[in-house]
Amino acid sequence: MNASLTTALKQLRLSGLLETLDVRLQEATGHQLGHAEFLELVLQDELLVRSDRLIQRRVKAAQFRELKPLDEFDFAFNPSIHKKQIFDLATCRFIREARDVLFLGPPGTGKSFLVQALGYQAIKQGFVVLYRSIFDVVRDFLHDEALGEDDKVLARYLKPDLLVIDDMGMKQLPKRSGEYLFEIIMRRYETRSTVMTSNRPLEDWGKLVGDVPSATAILDRFLHHAEVIAITGRSYRLRNQATTASDTPAAPKPANAPIAAAGSDTQTTITSEPNATSPRRRKTAPQSV
Repeated sequence: MNASLTTALKQLRLSGLLETLDVRLQEATGHQLGHAEFLELVLQDELLVRSDRLIQRRVKAAQFRELKPLDEFDFAFNPSIHKKQIFDLATCRFIREARDVLFLGPPGTGKSFLVQALGYQAIKQGFVVLYRSIFDVVRDFLHDEALGEDDKVLARYLKPDLLVIDDMGMKQLPKRSGEYLFEIIMRRYETRSTVMTSNRPLEDWGKLVGDVPSATAILDRFLHHAEVIAITGRSYRLRNQATTASDTPAAPKPANAPIAAAGSDTQTTITSEPNATSPRRRKTAPQSV
């Protein structure tokens, strides 16, 4: 490849094509590819590189806390999670239909893993995703409210095709949290998809946000088109927790085990005979060495 061609490709920002051009030229010569076939190959290389970079940028912008792909989730550990239901969500049809999803269940049952994995699937299918814990949401609004930039932070939460709000119910939220969450849910209602997780039942949300009317209004809109996934079971994080020795009961001795008398080499064995009203003691003389 000559220097002028390299310079031209860099100016056109065709870095993907530039990386594979030498290989494609050799392939074209060896397989006698036509001009159209060769052009199609190098353009596909460029598109692939651009797609990968776009995914990387969107994953970074999504601000996932701990991203793992869906195929690493251990469905066998918790049978209450239906694999087919999760993979149906991974098709992202619910995003195209502007529907919502709510994951309910105790801590450690895989809610955060699943919602982040679904967010990653959405990014790979071309959607814009934002992941935030409920505490991040409140913190963002409080910070921008202090700076007088309420509309700016709200726009950030309204833009994504999929908004994931995690950790609802971990602890009681600050004052006005219900107002902030209601504003987000109300504006996204029937226009964008929202996924939430909670380890507390829905009837506790009024206490969590400190505002029962706001919680009622949030749930009224959010649950209207939502798919609710209730998860039960124990924590996956504690699956390998060892049982301590103190928790393991000692094995019982056999009923006819020998009992050694204190300070004596003689052993006494308690036996019972059929129809006997009391056990009979038989002394065993010590064996000589």
